[in-house]
Amino acid sequence: MPDIAAIDKRYVWHPFTQMQDWAKNDNIVIESGRGVYLRDAEGREYIDGVASLWCNVHGHQRKEIGDAIRAQLDRVAHSTLLGLASPPSALVAERLVELAPEGLTRVFYSDSGATAVEVAIKMAFQYWAQSENSRPGKTKFISLHEAYHGDTLGAVSAGGMELFHEYFRPLLFETFSAPSPYQRPPDGVSREQHCRNCVAELERIMEEHADDIAGMLIEPMVQGAAGIWVSPPGYLKNVRELCDRYDILMIADEVAVGFGRTGKMFACEHEAVTPDLMCLGKGLTGGYLPVAATITTENVYEAFLGEYRDLKTFFHGHTFTGNALGCAAALANLEIFEKDNVLEMIQPRIRQLHHRFKDDFEPLEHVGDARHCGLMAGVEIVQQREPWTPYEFGDQMGYKVCRAARRHGILVRPLGNVIVIMPPLCISEEELDRLLDGIRESIITVTER
Repeated sequence: MPDIAAIDKRYVWHPFTQMQDWAKNDNIVIESGRGVYLRDAEGREYIDGVASLWCNVHGHQRKEIGDAIRAQLDRVAHSTLLGLASPPSALVAERLVELAPEGLTRVFYSDSGATAVEVAIKMAFQYWAQSENSRPGKTKFISLHEAYHGDTLGAVSAGGMELFHEYFRPLLFETFSAPSPYQRPPDGVSREQHCRNCVAELERIMEEHADDIAGMLIEPMVQGAAGIWVSPPGYLKNVRELCDRYDILMIADEVAVGFGRTGKMFACEHEAVTPDLMCLGKGLTGGYLPVAATITTENVYEAFLGEYRDLKTFFHGHTFTGNALGCAAALANLEIFEKDNVLEMIQPRIRQLHHRFKDDFEPLEHVGDARHCGLMAGVEIVQQREPWTPYEFGDQMGYKVCRAARRHGILVRPLGNVIVIMPPLCISEEELDRLLDGIRESIITVTER
């Protein structure tokens, strides 16, 4: 057996990883997984506390999904959607429309969450150039501070995370940025007042620039990469109302929050909101294969209809758009949601997480906040709460906690000093307790001892 760890260090460049550190550390090689567990090359098992980067839904080696992929392999691995159709892509599109917020009727496939956002941006841009109410001046976009919508240039332009995006600023197109009510309010300002202030500023920007803004991108209910920041009640509905008032397309980035992660199939359902475009990825295939989708309304779709010579076609696509193997996995994934009654099944685990945060995490001296929406959670560690004093970025405290958690058989990943907790939805009561116990002990070990 070759030394995979050594080969990896010699040849592989890892994403979002300082490779100088990677080369100095002993790193885990994952060889297999089952249920919520991953097994490394040494035979050690770990709870997958971040659902393999937020995408695994029903656990590893879910038989129904594996069987669906194998059955599709016996038919055809892939055929293009450029001029052809396929059973898996058609059936998944039908099911997504059935599940999506009412009014979303058309599905455009892509390959990742970032490309789903890229598709939405291009659709919104082209829509205003050629709709019945053509307004070609509407070419810009608005998003929230610390938003993350992916790593392609269009998605980065619409994002607001300086840590990830500032270096690429010369490559990006100009966007409007609105303050995020998801994040910690300024000292002396209540969460409710902070939300009202953010809504007022968003409306000011929209009113002033309504003739320029094509669409607003938003992560419904949770800003994920910003640090698992949870939306205040009512904000999402306010965004929908403002987009309607100022004739701006609402683009919901449900890549991270979709498919049960927040306790509902889609996060927009928490406030009964239908966006004009909705971006999906990650959990669409249960975490098995890279398939993404952008779902939109009939109104947006019809703006692209016309004679060939009119050049209204949406000239966008990828080789593997609507890949049959991926769509077979997606269809099986969606069938499991119904068969296992997943959305009801996870409600006790959501309550368990909530109580554990209140009882066991919030009292810890160096836990500034423990927050969640459904089974999408973050524990923020700080030097002290009063006055609020975060750890320095270079201290790598979040990273140290996650390294310590490995000794408890837990794999988690930080966002700065926020420990992300996002297990597969199939996690049991006992497994969730073990996951939380290991993280709690690791926080204490790193911050108090």
